[in-house]
Amino acid sequence: MKKDMLVLGWREWTSLPELGINRIKAKVDTGARTSALHAFEVRPFVENNIQRVEFKIHPRQYNKEKVVVCVADVLDERSVTDSGGHKENRWVIKTPLKIGQHSWPIEITLTAREDMRFRMLLGRTAIRGRAQVDPSRSYIVGKKRRKKKRT
Repeated sequence: MKKDMLVLGWREWTSLPELGINRIKAKVDTGARTSALHAFEVRPFVENNIQRVEFKIHPRQYNKEKVVVCVADVLDERSVTDSGGHKENRWVIKTPLKIGQHSWPIEITLTAREDMRFRMLLGRTAIRGRAQVDPSRSYIVGKKRRKKKRT
């Protein structure tokens, strides 16, 4: 691995601050070209001649009670083929990704990931030239928060 590259584990705690998502566990998936974010009740709209999209997300696995409402400018709408070979038209947004102290803008597609283990996939395009993946490790950069002991 290159010395100047960020090293990520196969899963990392991340945040998408401009979307109001403070913590979301992401699977770092070099097999996926495009990053994907779980979204439901997706509503495209135009504001001041700018195509935008509003959507809701359950940022925590197995927790459908916590809901974050997000709004973002639309970068594109693309046909994406998922790992099962199914094609789906998805909205594409661009937003800063934060992992630990590192931050950079990424393109991310919006899709229903309710039945998936991870609410977010971080694809190879988002990390190209910035990070490498050590598949034997987890939470290298985006440290897992430890629960405080009750006294």
